[in-house]
Amino acid sequence: MFGILSSDRRRFAPPHANAICYSGYREGQSPPSGVFPSYDQIREDLLILVQHWRYLRVYDCTQHAETVLKVIRDEGLPLQVMLGMGLGAEVSNPGCPWGGVYDDAVLAANRRANDEELARMAALSRRYRREVMAVSIGNEASVDWNDHMVPVERLIEFAKQLGRKARHPVTFCENYVPWTDKLRPLAAHLDLLGVHTYPVWEYKDIEEALAYTQENYYAVKGRYPDKPVVITEAGWTTRSNGRGIDPGNANEDLQRIYYEQLMNWTNSEGILTFVFEAFDEPWKGSSDPDEPEKHWGLFRLDRRPKPVMAQLFRDRL
Repeated sequence: MFGILSSDRRRFAPPHANAICYSGYREGQSPPSGVFPSYDQIREDLLILVQHWRYLRVYDCTQHAETVLKVIRDEGLPLQVMLGMGLGAEVSNPGCPWGGVYDDAVLAANRRANDEELARMAALSRRYRREVMAVSIGNEASVDWNDHMVPVERLIEFAKQLGRKARHPVTFCENYVPWTDKLRPLAAHLDLLGVHTYPVWEYKDIEEALAYTQENYYAVKGRYPDKPVVITEAGWTTRSNGRGIDPGNANEDLQRIYYEQLMNWTNSEGILTFVFEAFDEPWKGSSDPDEPEKHWGLFRLDRRPKPVMAQLFRDRL
């Protein structure tokens, strides 16, 4: 069972199994609004996902995460969860294209909220010890373009605290670029490293996509040969409004091709990979219905499978 560490953290190695990123937000629900999926809605989702996946990744320790863990326990589902901390910015980042600059009062409030989030994560990981597989100190909080920048020194502090408070593997989930240099001081305090790779965001077509994903992964693995490296996000959006992704490079056929290539490679190499993501999320990004952030799901908002999942889930077509 993945999740409980031996006394020798250096010997930890994550077992390989199907893994997917999960956010269960339906129409009218979102983390910012505080409107969360119900127990029954999450149960419906997990009964779909348990047919093919064993590991789920969630992004914060709100009511959503707690309900996911409760459903797994109550229903006796053979699933485990990578818990994540939902971090607010602790420093301004003028380099973010969509904001990222805050006054001192907001930054101070965010620091307090981040400490509270860490405490919630530690408590959830203890309460749901068998249902949790790993704990992540954040998501894309150090890459140059993010709007919730957290200094590396604070990330190290979070990792140390969780190392003392949790008995699960501690990780951080980030774009491949910071791992190659900026995050080297943090890596020493983690049990495994979580890498994100998105060739479609970097203007790669499907012929280049897998090779670019492999290049991203091995760039990090080569820096840390003695550290387990997993892919905590990789996927392909199925729609785009042209902002950051060519609409011609975002469709359901390309998603299917990339997914199949990704799974063939990672399964053959035994690389634990969390596919991004389970279901489309209408709350994300701009109000534009073709916003690419809304359309990474392997399943549509109504829980019908996209072509990538049509063979596995024919009963839901």
